[in-house]
Amino acid sequence: MSFVSRITRLPRPMDHARAADVAGLFPGISDRLRDLIAGTAGSSPFLAGLVRQEAEWLIPALDHDDVVARETAGLDDLDADALSVALRRAKRRVALQAALADLGGVWSLEQVTGALSDLADRAVDLALRAHVATEARRGKLPPTDADAGGIFALAMGKGGARELNYSSDIDLIVLFDETAYPEDAQAEARAALIRATRRMAATLSDATAHGYVFRTDLRLRPDAAVTPVCISTAAALAYYEAEGRTWERAAFIKARAAAGDIAAGERFLRELRPFVWRKHLDFAAIQDAHDMRLRIRDHKGLSGRLDVPGHNLKLGQGGIREIEFFTQTRQLIAGGRDRDLRLRDTVGGLAALAAKGWIPPDVAQELTDHYREHREIEHRIQMVNDAQTHSLPKDAEGLETVAALMGEDDTGAWSARLKERLARVHALTERFFAPDEPAAERPPLSEESRAIIQRWQGYPALRSSRAQQIFRRIEAPLLDRMSRAGHPTEALMRFDSFLSGLPAGVQLFSLFEANPQLIDLIVDICGTAPGLAGYLAQHPAVLDAVLGGSFFAPWPGEAVLRSDLQAVLQRALDAPGGGYERALDAARRWAHEWQFRIGVHHLRGLIGAEEAGSQYADLAGACLAALCPVTAEDFAARHGPPPGRGAVVLGMGSLGARVLNAGSDLDLIVIYDADGAEASDGPRPLSARPYYARLTQAMVTAISAPTAEGRLYEVDMRLRPSGRQGPVATSVQSFETYQMSEAWTWEHLALTRARPVAHVGPDAAALSDRIEALRMKVLGARGQDMRVMPDLAAMRRRLFSAKGPDGQWDARQGPGRLQDIDLLAQACALRAAAPARATAAQLRAGRRAELLPDAQADRLVAIWRSLWRLHASARLLTDRPLDMEEIGLGGQEFLLRETGAESPEALMDMVASQVAKSAAMIEAMLPAEDQPEASSRETSSS
Repeated sequence: MSFVSRITRLPRPMDHARAADVAGLFPGISDRLRDLIAGTAGSSPFLAGLVRQEAEWLIPALDHDDVVARETAGLDDLDADALSVALRRAKRRVALQAALADLGGVWSLEQVTGALSDLADRAVDLALRAHVATEARRGKLPPTDADAGGIFALAMGKGGARELNYSSDIDLIVLFDETAYPEDAQAEARAALIRATRRMAATLSDATAHGYVFRTDLRLRPDAAVTPVCISTAAALAYYEAEGRTWERAAFIKARAAAGDIAAGERFLRELRPFVWRKHLDFAAIQDAHDMRLRIRDHKGLSGRLDVPGHNLKLGQGGIREIEFFTQTRQLIAGGRDRDLRLRDTVGGLAALAAKGWIPPDVAQELTDHYREHREIEHRIQMVNDAQTHSLPKDAEGLETVAALMGEDDTGAWSARLKERLARVHALTERFFAPDEPAAERPPLSEESRAIIQRWQGYPALRSSRAQQIFRRIEAPLLDRMSRAGHPTEALMRFDSFLSGLPAGVQLFSLFEANPQLIDLIVDICGTAPGLAGYLAQHPAVLDAVLGGSFFAPWPGEAVLRSDLQAVLQRALDAPGGGYERALDAARRWAHEWQFRIGVHHLRGLIGAEEAGSQYADLAGACLAALCPVTAEDFAARHGPPPGRGAVVLGMGSLGARVLNAGSDLDLIVIYDADGAEASDGPRPLSARPYYARLTQAMVTAISAPTAEGRLYEVDMRLRPSGRQGPVATSVQSFETYQMSEAWTWEHLALTRARPVAHVGPDAAALSDRIEALRMKVLGARGQDMRVMPDLAAMRRRLFSAKGPDGQWDARQGPGRLQDIDLLAQACALRAAAPARATAAQLRAGRRAELLPDAQADRLVAIWRSLWRLHASARLLTDRPLDMEEIGLGGQEFLLRETGAESPEALMDMVASQVAKSAAMIEAMLPAEDQPEASSRETSSS
């Protein structure tokens, strides 16, 4: 389509004589284009001058939108002086075509700002390369293979977002990659590149007889008051890591490698990501941004009443900066977790925030509309005289001129609409940055509650005035929700315990303030699950996950979890300053969030105890499968790759059966196959046996050692051959010999639950298959031993005489309880040589093998599930023996809901009845106590 056919609006001329004079330069053009040129020239002296200067060029050029490419083609080989003239000509022409396309509605806002931004990128690149080449020709720049001498310019602010306004200056940070030069040449390179940067800025900024290109601002660089105009990437990274502030983080949302060595620039921005995008939801950034807004307003004297004449459309109330701050601050809050929010442009950022649920879609659309309108008015303010100003004229004639460029006939009505828009933007954004102090008072409180609340001011979380200020805004709604909890005093006491354990409060209180639904969740947890509340006090960052968008999504499964954690670990390993220790911390943060999710879902009845058990097992399996190879790689860096086929980690016990609870540790065995290799091949080689022993210890440490982020799991390796006395890693050959000729019956029972959960080494996947085949071989051979049931009976007597139930509510230990049913189920799997690992499946295998009557198998499965619901639910509430008084009424209601009992007394009766029935059934299947006891080792030798 032609330029003329796309004209949708026309500016109105203020100076009709000037309009007619300029339009008269083009006698043969269409009326529509003549009206556009006349209206433009009649209200903008600056644009009238450009039209006269470029009259010969203008009309043929308008039908080609690629004005930047056309006007800068062939400039790469010019020397600095010729380039200076050529760039100024290009700027005149791009500015003229962009203005006419903007005023006539031919281009969208993005096309206008994009053309101006593309010209800025091209101009900076040409000027930078020209002056770097000059330094090289003069012999002042050491030779290097790096593009543009390793120097690059980051476009910041509107330039980085491709949002340059009509008369914008350009904000640049110029850096160079010091690794492009030998260490002894870096000082010389630095001096040359500083000179090139200064001359580049002068080439663009200096006003000559041909005009200027762009006013260039280099003050956004690190510590600009004391650093030169170009510094090394290493120095910049060190500054941001040690001293970077929130406003600098916000600035880098828009940063873009725009000129020079683009690859080096993009590499620097990747290394800077951890500074810009924090790993946790960063709600404290809200206050920082709000403080910065107020400082800017006070410094510029923009805090008075809102009036259109003289109003600063960029920095004033309801202006462009408020929309930008609103968008960028929300991006800072959540962009560390969600990469989809890391857009540079304001309109795109608003759309992404709406799509991810961070702001309502109608608010995003309204702010987008206001932003576009503000930017168009800003352009017209600047088009009048090419002034880098954002303030509306103070006089009536000046306002009418801006309105005329907008095509408005009624300046008064236009001003009234603008004032409404400014007020609306201010209302929408101010509510986010500076919420009012709550008008609601505290609900009526008991003497005991008031005493608890009085203690809060002495807690570390409320030590700072900033934390106290935020907490005052959430205290009333928090206490109101507490008062409406099922058991308010209990909830308040648990919240008090939670609050006392917090090391700091600003982030968390800001999180609650911005997301009131989290207050409901914390009240729910404190009123019901003291164990989960205690966990939350130790790991408050897990609340981030609730807002991440997928907290209530369907369970992803172990394979997806493993893939997700592998990506998390890789990012931690690759990040600047990253490495193995950072990866361990990242794994712990990741796992804590998922553990919290499972606990909350169970607490709120979204999943039952059995589903929670399998989810905890999925999570543990994913942690082992992802983390063990990372540990092996770290170990291999010192000692070489695993010799032979590699090693397999077997999950035993509850992990093998895929039925963990909130407090489960992990029973593990490590089996390796050196496959004839005597030693590893690495900087410090180890023979096979100590290699795998030390690798196993490293993997156990990776899983169980406490770091700054806590620990993953406790690990128990006592189920390995010979228990505590045996090596921590066993060769597959030794394992087979031991299981077939030396192992006790209890070890064969344990083997029924063994499941490969992780492997390391070149052929470890095939080794897993071999171990599973070996497991079935052992079960097939040893399960036929006539002494299995007598040994089980003897083992049972020893267990229960050594340790009975841990209180009357213990669902696990003691005759007829979970452990007892598990042992019988394992005996069924052993005797039937069945691959089943879970208790219910093993009991059904026993039924199919006619080891259990149908009715008894079904009844034992039902009792096991009932006891598991009690056990798993109790472990979510507390890590101590279950005490009904301690868990309070909220915890009791949760247990009753999970078990289907009417009251604690009914639950006690139900447990006693079930335990008695299962114990009687199990004992009926066991041989008499006077039958001699023997081990499978004795049996095999007889």
